[in-house]
Amino acid sequence: MFIKIFVKLICFLFITTFSFADVINITNEQILKLSKSNIPIVDVRRNSEWHQTGVVPNSILLTFFDKNGNYNFEEWYEKLHLNINEEKPIILICRTGRRTKIIAEMMDKKLDNVIYNAKDGITSWIDAKLPIIKLKR
Repeated sequence: MFIKIFVKLICFLFITTFSFADVINITNEQILKLSKSNIPIVDVRRNSEWHQTGVVPNSILLTFFDKNGNYNFEEWYEKLHLNINEEKPIILICRTGRRTKIIAEMMDKKLDNVIYNAKDGITSWIDAKLPIIKLKR
């Protein structure tokens, strides 16, 4: 009896340990390399931020937090799901990497793939003089 319970517990722990996404912080160089492999970049900033700084070429623009810091994860995730292959990795980018870290941790419980977090955000990208697309108003 004890052995059956122990085996079930081990199986449960094994399954739950491996059923979450991996969240990996990455640098600009890694973003460039991964994007060449067609891994989508999802920019979670607000529209005003996109217009202020520009965006990484070919980014998916999908605001997560509103200007007051509010969000609806389920609604955002539905929109994201329309733009990505849920079984493939994605790259999340924001201004400094703080918001994407929060979002990646939320997504970690929902996805079973790799989530790359642009740890220093678009500010680092701009500072490195990497390609930016300015949006038209």
